[in-house]
Amino acid sequence: MKGKIKEKVQRFGGAMFFPALLLPFAGILLGLTVILQNPQLFPFAVEGATYTKIVDIFLQTSLVIFSNLPIIFVLGIPITLAKKESGRACLTAYITYLTFNYFIGATLSHFGSNFGVDNYEAGALGLTEVAGVLTLDTNLIGAILAASLAVWIHNKYYDKEVPNMLQSFKGTPLVVIILFPITILAALITLVVWPSVQSGIYGMQSFMVDAGAAGVFSFTFLERILIPTGLHHFIYGPVFYGPIAVDGGTVNYWIQNLSSFANSTESLTTLFPQGGLMLTGMGKTFGTTGAAIAMYLSAKPENKKKVLGLLIPAVATAILTGITEPIEFTFLFVAPLLFLIHALLSASMATVLYIIGLSGNFQTGLIDFIFQNWLPLGANHYMVYIMQVVVGFGFMALYVVIFKALITKFNYATPGRGDKNISLKTKKDYKASKKAGSKSGSIDENLAIEYLKALGTKDNIESITNCATRLRVKVKDASKVASDDEFMEIGAAGVVRSGESLQVIVGLRVSQVRGYMEELISKE
Repeated sequence: MKGKIKEKVQRFGGAMFFPALLLPFAGILLGLTVILQNPQLFPFAVEGATYTKIVDIFLQTSLVIFSNLPIIFVLGIPITLAKKESGRACLTAYITYLTFNYFIGATLSHFGSNFGVDNYEAGALGLTEVAGVLTLDTNLIGAILAASLAVWIHNKYYDKEVPNMLQSFKGTPLVVIILFPITILAALITLVVWPSVQSGIYGMQSFMVDAGAAGVFSFTFLERILIPTGLHHFIYGPVFYGPIAVDGGTVNYWIQNLSSFANSTESLTTLFPQGGLMLTGMGKTFGTTGAAIAMYLSAKPENKKKVLGLLIPAVATAILTGITEPIEFTFLFVAPLLFLIHALLSASMATVLYIIGLSGNFQTGLIDFIFQNWLPLGANHYMVYIMQVVVGFGFMALYVVIFKALITKFNYATPGRGDKNISLKTKKDYKASKKAGSKSGSIDENLAIEYLKALGTKDNIESITNCATRLRVKVKDASKVASDDEFMEIGAAGVVRSGESLQVIVGLRVSQVRGYMEELISKE
């Protein structure tokens, strides 16, 4: 039972990750527009000028994703969780979300006081507008609830047979019909309980601010240490994109207020203390770089050139995008102690930076560091950014010293030290390209074919999803799954097994590979 629950939680966490992939580009565009509006850099950027108006058009356009995160999650979650016809599941989820909010809005317009909503008008605390209707501000929680209900019923009843005379209701119409009373019931329950939940959330937001440095340390440590379980999504998700730390999520709040932060000379932690929870990217950039340097220095002399070739693309990925699994999972498999120390050092680095006044959207990599922080805010906050880099390099050196000492002392089989073929995920690109040379399909198609064979063919697959670099698969018969060595021959960095549930570390191609695998599974 525990295994099944854990698998479902991990699968759901991966679904939460998918819509967030859309945010970086919008953040870059917003950062650039804020820079272009800076009169210190562009003297002609004055209020009322045609130039300023044009730049503001692009600024407002860049907010489209951040301002509509609930709808994006409603449409994005079914793509991962639907077992079949994910496009139709997205439509069902959207209809469910609208039904949910329209019912709540209509009920409040007539009986608002009965549910503790005495002020039913735009701008009132706890209310928001969804698709033109004023409703309870359930933020991402309402979106996730609607999408989850829709996917649940879709997976159960989309293929349900109906009498011949009712064939026109088969498929999506049947799912929507079944969902309607369930959605109304969910909306009624929300009307009763949500005002109390909202009060609790507001209390949690105050706690997050009051917790200060201790809160930053605890949050960052949990966000890192839970990565192997896949449960880290439930640590950062409600904070970055939900209402736990601030209404709308810390990422959205930072983006929406970037211009005012850029024009202020107050400390960043004073302007936005909740932003201390978004310093997780420091461990991803400086921390994993230090770990990689330590692994290189610890490699046998004859293997250093090969190890360097593996580490450089993995480090570049971590620094630029904050995707660290190619490095983190390498030492996680061979030395879990190093991963624990990594989580502690990452949390310590974020805490030190918070104490010296750093706050902002630093939860990914250098691209967001530059465009959502340093460039737009550098004029008034450059000193804290200089200190940020100094602290980052200091912790990087600490990583190198500690990791190298432990790797040597305990003889951990990091790349280039052991006899086993321990590689980073990015090595699969080289192996895959060799395989692709003898096959007609793309690299991703060929990888999908090979992984499907290794998993016991499509008939052995019960469900499949992915996160940033891992395939999450549940098989029907674990005995039909290939050995770890066979997966590594295909190009995987490793396999995590838990009964019928597996995590195959594929790398950054995982979304495309999973897409081709689903196509192969759906073919007769």
